[in-house]
Amino acid sequence: MSNNCYVSITNQQRKERTPKALKDLIRATVNAVLTYEGVGVESEMSVLLVDDKAIRELNRDFREIDRATDVLSFPSGEYPLLAGADYLYVGDMALSLERARKQAEEFGHTYEREVAFLTAHSVLHCLGYDHVDGGEQEKDMFTRQEAILQGMGLSR
Repeated sequence: MSNNCYVSITNQQRKERTPKALKDLIRATVNAVLTYEGVGVESEMSVLLVDDKAIRELNRDFREIDRATDVLSFPSGEYPLLAGADYLYVGDMALSLERARKQAEEFGHTYEREVAFLTAHSVLHCLGYDHVDGGEQEKDMFTRQEAILQGMGLSR
């Protein structure tokens, strides 16, 4: 089963280039996660590309944490789907491309892999996965992320 999620991408930063290939990668990653998770209905997600200053403000405003982060997820709350549902608004994501660039260098992999990793991470959060316990939930979430990225040819 494949997925065809409409992904709206808005670029509100000027520190990183956002070529069509990067936007296509984000869209492909969203769809890969939804396919992996078996979400087989028409769906939609919104992605906001920001810099560290903007994501810090969002993190402060929505989570009361006054520091920059890499990605923020805002689930719609519509998942899991109700019986008979034929549409899913997955949620909204804010992604700091500035932070993604820094982390790619820090972790020694490509910028594209980091953007895809953060996108997959956010979509899984929107589908209800979490890692706050640092235990089994975190292990499960990261195992899923790696499987999805490997399926896209973006292994470490």
